[in-house]
Amino acid sequence: MVQQVTSGIKISVETNFEGTFYKNYKVHFAFGYKVTIENQSKDSVQLNSRHWRVLDALNSEETIEGEGVIGKKPILQPGESHTYNSGCLLTSPFGAMQGYYNMVNNTKSNHFKVYIPSFKLSAPFALN
Repeated sequence: MVQQVTSGIKISVETNFEGTFYKNYKVHFAFGYKVTIENQSKDSVQLNSRHWRVLDALNSEETIEGEGVIGKKPILQPGESHTYNSGCLLTSPFGAMQGYYNMVNNTKSNHFKVYIPSFKLSAPFALN
């Protein structure tokens, strides 16, 4: 598990390898990840959007941007957390992800970024 705190918001990420499959005559490696967003600040905050960089060992990079996470824009009061599961496909057995959430402090009405720590994606059979 990797963790990082930005402006009182703690991000924790756990990953797992889901398996391989063929798509368009190419092998793909499926990875799942669980993210927990914990409000350790004294203010109410809301997650508005996300920005991800997905990298694989073949130097392929994909940028993913969108509103909310899994169709939600969670509001977190002090001490509350929100957990969700998602996943990605890579064309190699190794990769990494990193990014940030665009959030708003509902108490102070200011916008800020919460950084998602870089985390590795690796298929266990490919480890030496």
